[in-house]
Amino acid sequence: MKLDYPHIITEGNTTYRIGELQGNQVIYDFEKMLAYLEVKGKRLFGISFKIYEADRAVLFLLCNYIIRDYDQCKKAGIDPQKGLLLTGPVGCGKTSLMRLLKYLVPHQRPYAVIPSRNIVFGFNHVGFKLIEDYGNGHYYCFDDLGVEPIGRHYGKDCNVMGEILLSRYELFVNHHIRTHCTTNLNAKELEERYGNRVRSRMRQLFNLVAFDAKSPDKRT
Repeated sequence: MKLDYPHIITEGNTTYRIGELQGNQVIYDFEKMLAYLEVKGKRLFGISFKIYEADRAVLFLLCNYIIRDYDQCKKAGIDPQKGLLLTGPVGCGKTSLMRLLKYLVPHQRPYAVIPSRNIVFGFNHVGFKLIEDYGNGHYYCFDDLGVEPIGRHYGKDCNVMGEILLSRYELFVNHHIRTHCTTNLNAKELEERYGNRVRSRMRQLFNLVAFDAKSPDKRT
């Protein structure tokens, strides 16, 4: 992997050129990015992984966001300074794509993809220190937001992910630290789950990118 040439990525014995260097600027090629994502996806998730034609519109938005193509982002109404809130039905591929995207930009600071329910289980063991820990400067993608249980530590209930999102909002405002999430819930369901205050912060934290509501379950 040549970090001086972020458009050249090596997997095993194969080198993938996902763009061309023009002067001091990389011009990325969407088709080559898709080809690389499919190869990397097969390495990470198994030989049955594939990029679906029906997902091209979503992938075009995600790829332009992650490579920080400001012109394309502006056309799509996406703010590259914000994080991503990737929504869609169960099994449509949200988690896989968020795990894959960061490999397109090895020169950028990576984010960790963490299931929201695991965070709540951690809270149940260690308590409120865990919420403080996620208010740090690391980059995260909180996976399956909204389906995690309410946390409980020594008899005290806590909407753990709601509290963490408030902390992440402060990080975003004060230090420009981005946060990403995936969720099966719509805007109304998120507000019911976390309340108006958190939902308001989420609008400022995230760009909404949505799969079609009829997107099939790719795990079947």
